Amino acid sequence: MAIHKTKFNPEDDLGFGSQPVLKSQPLIKHDGSINVKRRGLPFFRTSDNYHTLITMSWTNFWLMVLAGYAVINIVFALIYLQIGVQNLNGAEGRTTYQHFWDAFFFSAQTISTVGYGHISPRGMAANSVAALESMMGLLAFALATGLLYGRFSRPSAKIVYSRNLLIAPYLDTCQGLMFRLANLRRSMLIDLDIEIIFSYNEDVNGKMLRRFFPLELERKKVSILTLNWTVVHPLDENSPLKDMTQDDLKNTQASFAILLRAFDDTFSQTVHSRTSYQYEDMVWGAKFKPAFDRDEDGRIVLDLSRISGFTTVDLPEKAMK
Repeated sequence: MAIHKTKFNPEDDLGFGSQPVLKSQPLIKHDGSINVKRRGLPFFRTSDNYHTLITMSWTNFWLMVLAGYAVINIVFALIYLQIGVQNLNGAEGRTTYQHFWDAFFFSAQTISTVGYGHISPRGMAANSVAALESMMGLLAFALATGLLYGRFSRPSAKIVYSRNLLIAPYLDTCQGLMFRLANLRRSMLIDLDIEIIFSYNEDVNGKMLRRFFPLELERKKVSILTLNWTVVHPLDENSPLKDMTQDDLKNTQASFAILLRAFDDTFSQTVHSRTSYQYEDMVWGAKFKPAFDRDEDGRIVLDLSRISGFTTVDLPEKAMK
């Protein structure tokens, strides 16, 4: 293998230890999540419910809310039908199907405390169920409101990364490993600090181990992110990738973990962002196209749709092994 050897530091392993990567499974996915399947957890993990509800996608969150709302109303509608639809004043349905929908919409009005008055409960049993449902509705909507606020107020970074990792000309006489990023939000990110952890499988005495190396960067900190930032690792004499080839990266399941920290002045808190690139995401002999231009007034215009844009270029034979 032609990867330049440097001293291995076990503290750089990102918590994965020396476990090798198998079947092209990345340690960190492109979306920043950790690619670890967990087993042996209790079925009802009440301590994890809040985290799950806060971090799930908006699509899944709204589907869960709507599904829960529908299920609760169906359950109470069946309870009202069991008590007897005659205990619902104003229910005009004649068939069982119509009775169900009368009970369902009465339940929806009760759980939200709307109470249009078209249908009302009669008798101790129906009134007791309606009272219980209205109390549950108050608690459920309070919980949903808290979750919505938590999702909106949770500090997070929205960073767009280029789709590819490029091997590009650097300082005219050298090559560099580089990718590009930008802030998707209008908020200002200050005091940005970034790390690239290069990892690959290595055969040590017949046993496959995972090695991790932090890469030296042209610039690992910026004071403020106003446009895009092209992060560069020079492929010089000190780089563990100095003599790398495409076959080396493929055969060793090489990957690059990106860890970004920044202070968001909107949240007034430190936010984090993660992503990763695999060996198949690398493009050899390319450079990024400019992602910004100027309008007729001379104002800089950043086009986030062009963050991943690149053009092919020629590289010296040394970098094209």
